Amino acid sequence: MAESFNAQIVVIGAGIVGLNVAWELARRGYGKHTLVIAEYLPGDTSINYTSPWAGADFSAVSGSDKNALRWDRQSYPILLAMADDPQQPFVQRAPSYVYWDEMPSEKKIESMAAYLEDYRVLERSECPEGAVLGVFFTTVKINPPAHCRHLKSMLEQQGIRFVRKRLPDLASAFQQSKAKVVFNCIGGAAEKFSGVQDTKSYPTRGATLIAHAPKITACYSHRTREHATYIIPRPNSGGQVVLGGYQQAHIRTGDTFVEESDSIRARTGKLLPALMDEDVHIMAAVAGLRPSHEGGARVEREEIAPGKVVVHNYGAGGTGYQAGIAMARDAVALVADRELKDLEYTSVL
Repeated sequence: MAESFNAQIVVIGAGIVGLNVAWELARRGYGKHTLVIAEYLPGDTSINYTSPWAGADFSAVSGSDKNALRWDRQSYPILLAMADDPQQPFVQRAPSYVYWDEMPSEKKIESMAAYLEDYRVLERSECPEGAVLGVFFTTVKINPPAHCRHLKSMLEQQGIRFVRKRLPDLASAFQQSKAKVVFNCIGGAAEKFSGVQDTKSYPTRGATLIAHAPKITACYSHRTREHATYIIPRPNSGGQVVLGGYQQAHIRTGDTFVEESDSIRARTGKLLPALMDEDVHIMAAVAGLRPSHEGGARVEREEIAPGKVVVHNYGAGGTGYQAGIAMARDAVALVADRELKDLEYTSVL
């Protein structure tokens, strides 16, 4: 097998974070040098493959630390440009209403107000009961399963190869290729993956309902003391809307529970009464494990042996779609002027 993969760059993991790294490498012209090795690929639905279970939209779910705020701010205009690109049918603009029962950090609100299109603070009369703050802005909504499949297809057109394989450890990524650089984008697997075994990595379980509600086009989020309730339509999905949800740190089960589904149905119906109309029906109850990391996502360079550099990029939690583009640019920048500088580059996305 080692003879089969003549790749200078290896990306481990094909969730949205790994796909964004591959996209950034292709954008810089390194597509033909790049190999993505992953146990799960777009189209799969394992509980250990987080990306297809997401909502997803650009929201206020991210943290208030310096990196989280910067990644959001840098990713947002790129996501808007994707929404305006006819070649990206699974990313669309949408109105977004976000409410909090407890005041978010001042840094968070100041940052959002500085760059989000159409941002305004809502009147108290426009907010649900219990909310102390509500804001409106233009977001992007994403159809995660379709977007990941589409992105993989685009990357393959740029010369990036995908191989389905479960690697036994981090070192094997170098042994089974001629890689100068390995991007570690394994998400929640970082907790136990040999060669990484990050004790700060942990799962955060999410539970959602998939509803058929084609009349719902806007995104809504209400953060109470007990729950994060959200409503996210999926573009070009035949009218699917994701209703959530739960954020349960260190819970690992992919099972769904009737009481949780009932709670989600009641909370989202209260937030948006149109969801209780007779023509809205529940298609499925699903659960996924967000790849969380204490202190925020890990994006850093590590030389594990002479001539063997790993760039870690994981732990985005529930922000992989909204912050992943900027995270990928940071990750690639860590090796762009060193290990990658002598590689021949070709076409650019």
